[in-house]
Amino acid sequence: QVHLMESGGDSVQTGGSLRLSCAASRPSGGSTSSYDMAWFRQGQGKQREGVAVMTTDGTTTYADSVKGRFTISRDYANSSVYLTMNSLKPEDTDVYYCAAGSDTGAYMLTHFFNYWGQGTPVTVSS
Repeated sequence: QVHLMESGGDSVQTGGSLRLSCAASRPSGGSTSSYDMAWFRQGQGKQREGVAVMTTDGTTTYADSVKGRFTISRDYANSSVYLTMNSLKPEDTDVYYCAAGSDTGAYMLTHFFNYWGQGTPVTVSS
């Protein structure tokens, strides 16, 4: 079991930046470093879509819509994963979810991820 808690969502203007954080923990107290970590987002009436994923060996994949603007990073010492978002656009407005999975191959497919956070909302106004 892995518990994920996101934070950092906010309302910003077009062109602004945000940094989302996800704290990962295990009730057993074990390490979460063996999990691939990802960020997804979902808007009202839309399917959840992958934004970025980082595997345990550091391989990353980004959605085409965020390449060059978003960066995923991990702090293994603090069991955290981050999503740094720059040059934000109104179409980035969504609820952002942190997810953990095993052997995802850096594919951002929801069924590869077993554990999900509650989400943090991001609103980008024009």
